Amino acid sequence: MAGHKYKGYTNDGKPLKIAFDVDGDDTPHGEVLDETPVATPQYYGVGKGLCFMSLCSGSSGNCAYLGTPLGGILIDAGIKPPPKTKRKRKKSEEDVLNLDEAFAALERNGVPREMVKGVLLTHAHQDHMRCLYPAVSRCRCSVYCTMGVMSQLLQRCRIPGRIQDHHVPIFKEIPFRVVDMEITAFETSHDVKSVGFDIEYEGEHFVVATDMGIVTERAAHYMSRANYLMIECNYDLQMLEKGKYPAMLKDRVKGEKGHLDNEVAAQFVAEHYHDGLRYVFLCHLSKDNNTEEIALTTMRHALEAKGLTVGDGSNSADQIGRNVQIYALPRYNSSDWFVLA
Repeated sequence: MAGHKYKGYTNDGKPLKIAFDVDGDDTPHGEVLDETPVATPQYYGVGKGLCFMSLCSGSSGNCAYLGTPLGGILIDAGIKPPPKTKRKRKKSEEDVLNLDEAFAALERNGVPREMVKGVLLTHAHQDHMRCLYPAVSRCRCSVYCTMGVMSQLLQRCRIPGRIQDHHVPIFKEIPFRVVDMEITAFETSHDVKSVGFDIEYEGEHFVVATDMGIVTERAAHYMSRANYLMIECNYDLQMLEKGKYPAMLKDRVKGEKGHLDNEVAAQFVAEHYHDGLRYVFLCHLSKDNNTEEIALTTMRHALEAKGLTVGDGSNSADQIGRNVQIYALPRYNSSDWFVLA
């Protein structure tokens, strides 16, 4: 498959030394720190480990939370802005969460909004940044993205220029820290400037790999060492080819700078499986060209063909002890709450 060919990418990043606000530290961003600030643990209802919840995942919007007892991050902010009135609205099946609903979902799991210490932005498409400015303003936190992503954000998207006041520049393959997580951005193959993220916490790697037409060599390097892999399964090739999209759009989706299909994602995970891989989260499923059942079945069959036992991520008694758990992230609503490590 064309999508399974890896291409090498060079590291064009430069070292960056910046300060990070940790539990009220008011060191200005950009100032070089002589030593790492010490954060005072504040334990909420999240458990003493790495916790994850997707708030929405798909063509209509993308946003997820990943955190530790010291705080956490939003991965993208493609949710809807908060409503202008307090009047209760009817929620349709295809209506992603708004900002108020997203924060409410986090608070139900013991995460007040002050625990959100930053937003990691993969790229400047509406379904990933629609609510970026309201999110960082309300949390009084930073947005971490490359200069290329920020440039396209300002040029192509309707977003206040004041977003630059919240921007902390990052560079591909140069690690940086937010609270007690070490984060490394890596380039992905998409039709705008785009990155994935390797997020390390106490030796465990949570890797975000979404919106990419092929798995490049550098992306494969980070994805293959994941303990928890959030991988795009955007479309089923047969559904796409028989579907209603015009030929030009079909070619874009299938192209090397488009999206990843179920078979390519499943083949990659099966070929790079290792004993440390515990969860595979299937993300960014297309509304028109995929279903949860098809994506999960494709991934399951590829893993079982390698002789692996596959769980459904429910942590029920009959699922514990399987080699790997797979779980499709809901398109419009929040996922289950996962305590990972």
